[in-house]
Amino acid sequence: MEVNPNQSVLSFYCDRIQRNGWEEIVLRDETTGFSATIIPSAGGILNSLNTTKEGKQIQLIDGFNDAADWKANCTNGFKCAKLSPFACRLNNSTYSWRGKQYTIEKFRLEGHAIHGLLYDAPHEIMIAEASAFMAECKLLYRYKGTDPGFPFAFDMNIRYRLEGASRLTIITTVHNRSGQTIPICDGWHPYFKLGNSIDTARLQFNSKKELEFNKHLMPTGKIIKNKKWFKGAPLKDVKMDNIFLLDLKEPMPHCILSDDDIRLAIYMYPDEAYPYLLIYTPEDRTSIAIESHSAPPDAFNNKMGLIELGPEDSKAFTTKYRIASLEPEVDIKKRTWFNNLFSKRG
Repeated sequence: MEVNPNQSVLSFYCDRIQRNGWEEIVLRDETTGFSATIIPSAGGILNSLNTTKEGKQIQLIDGFNDAADWKANCTNGFKCAKLSPFACRLNNSTYSWRGKQYTIEKFRLEGHAIHGLLYDAPHEIMIAEASAFMAECKLLYRYKGTDPGFPFAFDMNIRYRLEGASRLTIITTVHNRSGQTIPICDGWHPYFKLGNSIDTARLQFNSKKELEFNKHLMPTGKIIKNKKWFKGAPLKDVKMDNIFLLDLKEPMPHCILSDDDIRLAIYMYPDEAYPYLLIYTPEDRTSIAIESHSAPPDAFNNKMGLIELGPEDSKAFTTKYRIASLEPEVDIKKRTWFNNLFSKRG
């Protein structure tokens, strides 16, 4: 799986395939065996991320089997969904904006709107191509303000870029077409896996601050000191549904999920637009949701991290992933070679 970072000849491909009841865009690097599968019709989700280690294919995303599976279960955990124009829960589905009250009508959980309006939106394919240096696709969805609770039109652009050394960059750009300033949050809901269970995994991320939640999983406004994950800790028997404030001054990667059993790690590089990290452990413990968010739950009401996007303005959100073999007796904070790979290409 490891490659020479100075290697000049790379074999990138971008395929559009009709299978499993939908169209799949497959980005892949034949040199490393690294690939990503995107589903435009299913909210533009990243449905699979594969790497090759010692001749074996390893699936790093807990996605959907096919279109029927997604249709039946897309709101059961919201696996891999794009969260926009708000992330997580919205208290009682209601908020006030510029002196007017709005109530979201789309999916609710226990009375609270959850995970935005675009998680099932069919996206248009704008670009799907490969070059000597990368494979990429760009998707577009034009939200027309159809939900009475968010009558503000905006464009959602999602760009996936797969590069050498097992790197994937995801860039989301929101463009306000409503003619007025609107509230915006953005987030991702990927479920990652390495081995058969997260009980063999270890998690580390750059945060010493956790947001306190009430019983409805809404922030109370209180910040709790939590240093447990700053240096890393095993996930065995750990249950989480928590959100943390990243220390963006710390050197990247800002989050690392690793597994000693298979000697593999996922390095995560959310940019400054994603200062919040939400961690959720599902009951089956076969995967873990590690979510980059621009704001915490109920941001339309508590205003924490809320973006006020002016008419015809745009806001970009970027997160990057790097897959690599674990090296014994190496401090993960000193892996500067991995960080430099991203800084060279931006």
